[in-house]
Amino acid sequence: MGAQYSRRGFVLAGAVFTLAGCATTPRLVAGETWPELEPLLAVSLGRYEVTIRIESRGCADRANMVFRVDRQVGRAVVAFARRRLETCKGPKGWAEMTFSYDELGLKRGERVVIANPVLSPSA
Repeated sequence: MGAQYSRRGFVLAGAVFTLAGCATTPRLVAGETWPELEPLLAVSLGRYEVTIRIESRGCADRANMVFRVDRQVGRAVVAFARRRLETCKGPKGWAEMTFSYDELGLKRGERVVIANPVLSPSA
């Protein structure tokens, strides 16, 4: 009987250690805060609109872009992403897209933060 309890204890301890390994918090790698967000070449906040510039090989369009707005502590955090990866084979370039504040659900005068990474000119 002693061997049976010992085996149960060993299996139980193994399960506990395995689950404890799954319960650890993931660490962020520098530069990968939200890797699914579209890296921006430039962003501009106007009086009535937000304009973003993204890398493109000629087939990037607004229909392929989605956005999300989260409100946190008196500010609107806006994030842009592509619905699908761009598969064009054209020359490397960029595309500029403008979204009105109304379209994004933003209010004039509201503090706006863009969540996407903005690439430096040398990147």
